[in-house]
Amino acid sequence: MRRLPSLLVFLLLTLAAALVGSRFLPDAWYAGLQKPAFNPPNWVFPPAWTVLYVLMAISAWRVWKRDGLSAAIVLWVVQLLFNAAWMWLFFGLHRPGTALVDIVILLVLIVALTFAFWRRDRWAGGLLVPYVAWVAFAAVLNHALWQLNPPV
Repeated sequence: MRRLPSLLVFLLLTLAAALVGSRFLPDAWYAGLQKPAFNPPNWVFPPAWTVLYVLMAISAWRVWKRDGLSAAIVLWVVQLLFNAAWMWLFFGLHRPGTALVDIVILLVLIVALTFAFWRRDRWAGGLLVPYVAWVAFAAVLNHALWQLNPPV
């Protein structure tokens, strides 16, 4: 029970990233973009990200319980910053090209994080696999949107 407050901290950190991102939601600009055939409907994103944020928090918490503040936890925080920045870059600034750079860096960070967590706690690493898959898909989608809608 005494470790539950630290889980709450990790849940709050992911919630903070989600709240930053939620300030920049799909708008009329996004609605007007040409979309690839594999673009999911907008309603898919909130539940998917909710699950991913919870998995990210539990994963980091497991590593925290084992190692405390470590390079792996710092990497987790850094990827969380890139995660939060993507919504601002894509939906806030309407810069899909810049957002693509961010999401590719994010994907590299998440893959490195997954391996770092896996070495410390296999469950923690495994919990990040859906996040890797989703961000890889999101990067492909971001690229397609950037290609279909060149800057004017």
